[in-house]
Amino acid sequence: MSRAPLRRLILILSGVGVLAGMGTTLRAQVSPGPLARAHQSLEGALKCTSCHGGGKAGMSGRCAACHKDIGQLTGQRKGYHGSSTVRDTPCAACHPDHAGLSFGMVKWPGGSQVRFDHRQSGWALEQSHDSLACEKCHASKYRTAPEAALSVRKSDAGWVGLGTTCASCHADPHRDALGTGCTECHDASSWEAAPRFNHDSTSYPLTERHRQVKCAECHESPRVAKVRTAQGAVIPVFKPLQYEACSNCHTDPHAGQLGPKCAECHTTAGFTTVAPGRFSHDRTRYRLTGRHARVACAACHGKFRTAVEKRPAFQSCTSCHREAHNGTATLAGQVVDCGACHTPAGFAVGTTTVAQHARTRYSLEGRHASVTCAKCHRRDPAGKARWGTSGVVLRPAAARCEDCHADTHGTQLAAFTPRPACADCHAVAGWAPSSFGPAAHARLRLALDGRHVEVTCRACHAKDRKGLPPLPASAPSDRVGFLFRIPEVTCTGCHQDPHGGRIASASARVQKEGCLACHDTRAFRPSSAGPATHAEFGFPLDGAHGATPCVGCHAEMKAAPQARRSSLAAAAGLPSIRFSAKRECAACHKTIHGSQFSNRPDGGRCDACHDTGGFAPASRFDHTRDASFSTKGAHAAVPCAKCHSPDPASGDKRGLIYRPVSAKCESCHAGSEAR
Repeated sequence: MSRAPLRRLILILSGVGVLAGMGTTLRAQVSPGPLARAHQSLEGALKCTSCHGGGKAGMSGRCAACHKDIGQLTGQRKGYHGSSTVRDTPCAACHPDHAGLSFGMVKWPGGSQVRFDHRQSGWALEQSHDSLACEKCHASKYRTAPEAALSVRKSDAGWVGLGTTCASCHADPHRDALGTGCTECHDASSWEAAPRFNHDSTSYPLTERHRQVKCAECHESPRVAKVRTAQGAVIPVFKPLQYEACSNCHTDPHAGQLGPKCAECHTTAGFTTVAPGRFSHDRTRYRLTGRHARVACAACHGKFRTAVEKRPAFQSCTSCHREAHNGTATLAGQVVDCGACHTPAGFAVGTTTVAQHARTRYSLEGRHASVTCAKCHRRDPAGKARWGTSGVVLRPAAARCEDCHADTHGTQLAAFTPRPACADCHAVAGWAPSSFGPAAHARLRLALDGRHVEVTCRACHAKDRKGLPPLPASAPSDRVGFLFRIPEVTCTGCHQDPHGGRIASASARVQKEGCLACHDTRAFRPSSAGPATHAEFGFPLDGAHGATPCVGCHAEMKAAPQARRSSLAAAAGLPSIRFSAKRECAACHKTIHGSQFSNRPDGGRCDACHDTGGFAPASRFDHTRDASFSTKGAHAAVPCAKCHSPDPASGDKRGLIYRPVSAKCESCHAGSEAR
């Protein structure tokens, strides 16, 4: 309200007072009207100056001198009177007087105190404060501010003297344990809620399941010493509160067996949740290895509600796992636990060692030692009633090789009496090479000796054999392409005959042994034919002939073979050797006698005078018998060259003239007649 209307209001009110008191007393004619009941002590003409002073300050200054609480608030610019819109307004503008005892001196902005906008006082009413009646707060018991002591209104309610802190009206239930900043946690809605509080701002932030816990469960816990109000109500204890160890709030379900540091295994997500990488089951009596390390705790421990769940049995695998073999899992006749054959790495892979398997009815040897268990112990889905839920056949038939292995030779072995078993030709070290050796082969149509021992079975018996005629098209077939009864059992069945059959069957000198009469299986060369064999060919090798190599007489052998192989496929590579050597000495030896003995009855045959032991001396020549001159007496010791001079026509220095030679003494003994 501006000052001009205010003055007019004062004049009107004063006039009313004058009219009301006209004709009564001089006092009525001087005063504008009676004062309100609050100022009744100032009534009278002599007291006007108590309020109406001189100077510009005038009446407002005198009001402040009397109403010290308002004066102080205005000076400090606090409250409604200290606000910028009110502090410079004269007091009489809002608090006129001289309108009678019952006149209300307070002119409320808004028309009444209930419509007063409390924000103008500098303290807005919010939430639950907004619904309170004025007298609920503006009571003498709450007027504790310094201004209240300056107020002239002592006993009843007043509008000044109230503080703006929570503690000025409310008792601190925390007993100063959390300081005086109530609004850091609470608002004016209610004390029970603390919407502004963030537990993360404390030294113990709440995480995961702790966020779901009600405040009272920790701060009014039976573990906390009780603090009560005068009425006996429990006051929550917020500080100090122990929280360093989980056991400050929680009972240790392990009874201290795993130590006091719960957080080494658990998180605030819940006790049944074990933090990955934190808990080590090695600290217990049962280490978790293999697939056990991936099993959820609840799979063995449930929810840790009972003693059995807390300490499940683990002495044997069947404590947790159902026996899957229906009692057929045995070693040395005794039923064994799963751990005898399996590890925590998984049931699918067995760990029975070769040494352990030796305790069964079938020892693993050779290649069998490297065979996986599942190769022999297959699953039989239809036989679970016998073998258990696993369906694994732990006792497969193993009396014969055919129980596990297919007969790769078809029907061939059935033709033998008795029928051979696989083990007769093969060993557990492997199917190849065959263990059927020379000793066993000797019982067949062809013994293996010499170089034949080095020949592989495939070289003769395989359908893809090289250098030999193809096997008959009608030959029995098998998966490996072998034919056991091959037609070749003679040398010429596999090897070229450079002699054209003359030694074996097509000449007058046929040998019953065939090729073996002159050769053995160690090599084709040198020939094994000796003097005894050669004698059967009509020309005995005796004397020096016994040391003469074959090529010395059989010149056709001098031609080098074009191929080293003698198999039938290389037949064109071997020269033909017919052994058509002559039998006369002169066919091989050159005579140094020329034609000296041509006129003899035997035609000058060498063997008439010489034998095969050597050309000299002529062991078969008898000078007394075969010549016209006897060498008896002293002549027997005379060398031939003494009587027989060198023969220039022989072309050999050893050649001598044997015929004609004079038989007279003087032809050798000169001058014998003179004596």
